[in-house]
Amino acid sequence: MNKFVYGSFEYKYELSREKRNTLSLTVMPDMSIFLKCPQDADTERIELFLKKKWFWLQKQLNFFKKFQKKIYAKEYISGESFLYLGRQYQLVVKKAKEDRVALQNGKLVFFTTQSVSDGAHNRIYLNAWYNRRGREVFKDRYEEVFKNFNYDHKPRLEVKKMQKRWGSYTRGRSIVLNPLLVHAAKDCIDYVITHELCHMKHKNHDKQFFKLLNSKYPKWEKVKEKLELRLS
Repeated sequence: MNKFVYGSFEYKYELSREKRNTLSLTVMPDMSIFLKCPQDADTERIELFLKKKWFWLQKQLNFFKKFQKKIYAKEYISGESFLYLGRQYQLVVKKAKEDRVALQNGKLVFFTTQSVSDGAHNRIYLNAWYNRRGREVFKDRYEEVFKNFNYDHKPRLEVKKMQKRWGSYTRGRSIVLNPLLVHAAKDCIDYVITHELCHMKHKNHDKQFFKLLNSKYPKWEKVKEKLELRLS
């Protein structure tokens, strides 16, 4: 683990030296920081790069800190705000004869057989609903995005909790998506799927990888920024 100090701020980051010409900085959803650099990059070059990226880095960290609170620090009671496919919905919990969830007039309505203030029950049922809807949406978007590629082999689609990634490609086997992507807009989901499908042809984030990504998803940078900075 490496450390970077800038004024009153201190950051710990993982450093990966690779066969590449440029430096890249990534902040993961769990707020971990990863820096990739050329194998011969010295400390001075790395420090200069981090200083130039300081404002962006702090903005990323502030976003993910805020995002984590929105996703995880919930009591699951009426009045709270929940994200679904890039849109904010106010949760309304109502007493009913059966448990079910519905999107009604801009509200996320949970009809519950238990007490409306039973946050534990509400959380379990709503999370199960998110998981079901996520798998349905991911499958639909995967089928659509895959049509943009002329691959002979289609990896299977998996959904798996990941602390450091929105998606991943298990070479030759599967495309894996983070279940939290169900909170993001469909264009963000499409971008992540496209990104991972590009790794079927190019393992590393080299020039050829980005050339393919640009051809399959023009202006992907704006969608990536929305995913990482504007999800609210």
